[in-house]
Amino acid sequence: MSTSNVNAANALQGDQGEKKLAAGHHVSLRLWENEEPSEPKPATNRPYETVGYVLKGRAELHLEGKVTPLAPGDSYLVPQGASHTYKILETFSAIEATSPAQ
Repeated sequence: MSTSNVNAANALQGDQGEKKLAAGHHVSLRLWENEEPSEPKPATNRPYETVGYVLKGRAELHLEGKVTPLAPGDSYLVPQGASHTYKILETFSAIEATSPAQ
């Protein structure tokens, strides 16, 4: 899949509720926008690496048994195959890049 010049308002919705912004052969970009507070979903592991940057709100990243608070301006890394989940504490928006592309 290869896309470019995608406006967030017109982006395709992903399986997990994210907006798919752009994707190349090796990396993709997605937006989590206005995720509402919730309890964590069951932990999962993904076959890709994720780096993210928090735009607004607060959340907790539960990664391999460690809890890391996330707030605007924070960045985070979820290694490929790592067990993780998120607990949204306050309406949350973040942008993420995944590699390989999703």
